[in-house]
Amino acid sequence: MSKNLARWIPPLNYSARECFGLDGAPQSVLSQRQAGFKSLVHRLASESPRTREATQHLSLALSDLNFVSRYRFPIPFAQELSQQLRVGAVWKESGDNQLVDLDGRRFWDVTGSFGVNVLGLDAYKPLMRASCEEALSVGPLLGGYTGDIESVLDGLRRHSGMDEVSFHMSGTEAVMQAVRLARYHTRRKKIVRFSGAYHGWWDDVQPGVGNPMPPGHVFTLEEMSERALQVIRRRRDIACVLVNPLQAMHVNQNAPSDSALLAGERRLSFDRDAYTRWLQSLRQACTEAGVALILDEVFMGFRLGKRGAQGYFGVRADMVCYGKTIAGGWPVGVVCGGEHWMKRYNPLRPADICFARGTFNAHPAVIAGIKHFLLAIDTPEVTQLYRDADVTWQQALDAWNHRFESENIPIRVAGLQTIWSIEFLVPSRYHWLMQFYLRDAGVAMSWVGTGRLIFNLSYTAEQRQAVLDAFVRAYRSFEADQWTWLPEGASSSNFKRAFARDLWAAKWRQWRHGA
Repeated sequence: MSKNLARWIPPLNYSARECFGLDGAPQSVLSQRQAGFKSLVHRLASESPRTREATQHLSLALSDLNFVSRYRFPIPFAQELSQQLRVGAVWKESGDNQLVDLDGRRFWDVTGSFGVNVLGLDAYKPLMRASCEEALSVGPLLGGYTGDIESVLDGLRRHSGMDEVSFHMSGTEAVMQAVRLARYHTRRKKIVRFSGAYHGWWDDVQPGVGNPMPPGHVFTLEEMSERALQVIRRRRDIACVLVNPLQAMHVNQNAPSDSALLAGERRLSFDRDAYTRWLQSLRQACTEAGVALILDEVFMGFRLGKRGAQGYFGVRADMVCYGKTIAGGWPVGVVCGGEHWMKRYNPLRPADICFARGTFNAHPAVIAGIKHFLLAIDTPEVTQLYRDADVTWQQALDAWNHRFESENIPIRVAGLQTIWSIEFLVPSRYHWLMQFYLRDAGVAMSWVGTGRLIFNLSYTAEQRQAVLDAFVRAYRSFEADQWTWLPEGASSSNFKRAFARDLWAAKWRQWRHGA
């Protein structure tokens, strides 16, 4: 349905004047917004000219950069504003939870390196250096294993609670292998995933917008639903159920992104007890149906604790997929599973195998990186960070929300330990602009903007306070430029209806011209 809808949506590009006055703002507000926007563009460009120039040069050939730059904006704004409002994408160095651009400007890092950065960037540098030095003595010895493999296997088995391990080059590859093994052992084809969950970009687990292939052998069910459990119990063609524990923050919704803030409001919540009960019910249903329960901990593994979501929510999976942080800064995918599920051959039918290999699987630098990462998380310092994480980060959330409330700033933060999202409590057509004011205030976010702030365990109270101060400065600047102005009776529903009318008008123009 989502893909059909995406194909139906016509090109809708607001003009320069429309971009600033979609909520019916009077001329005085329009003038202030236009001046504020011009000033913001100038500041972002003039304060980091070398970084901006390098980013523009990359955009001539780097398709990934062009994609994320355009989709920092809601679609109707992108054509008019994306070439003016650019943020630098090139960094020179990092340190003390800050990123430094080519011009020497420092920004608080809440990009989280897409989830890799659990311990703090400074913590990974010695891990990467040590693993590099060890790998240099081995060279590109691929296909065999280095002497570190035994300790790595012991550590992974201990933390995952599983019997066997296989190595891959990315989280997407790890999920592919886990699904393949489930299909091999069950002799079934269908996969269950839950609405909004991300499991990599390969065809079978990303059936909606962004994948040119049809859904194939995937069911997208409603999470935390008794009906979903009934489907799993009753059908006889389901091989596995994939769960991404990050969805606990926004059950049955896509990951929050500023490009979707067309009406401005965003609400999230996390109920640990309710999600724990759901996972335990799901575990029981999978056991009864002979279906493999696969926890996709590529993002969350070793963020919630040494045993990840299994330990945090008290549920045991059949297979667990890891990636991102586990190699101490190097690219990796890992599958850990029970002996039955991990076996790639049938001893009673010796020609019946489940093949999976990769040239760079278990690369010497990657294996050394995993070894050093596992050693690091067992140190007393990191063990203490894990032990205090729930209390520390809940107190931080409470402090931020108290500050916002006391200063009459209509935003709140919600989160799952170190992963936060900004909630907007009032409607607006312009909340997506906050990400650029935050960049101006010295906060670096990923391309989804305020939808996901990824901190790390090493952030001190003083550093969290500095990021909060930057948020308040950014909001006051956003407010001073009149983006918070609202007409009388404004509501999210009204803004959504106005956007729907704009879409229909654009579709009508498309039909009239025979496009």
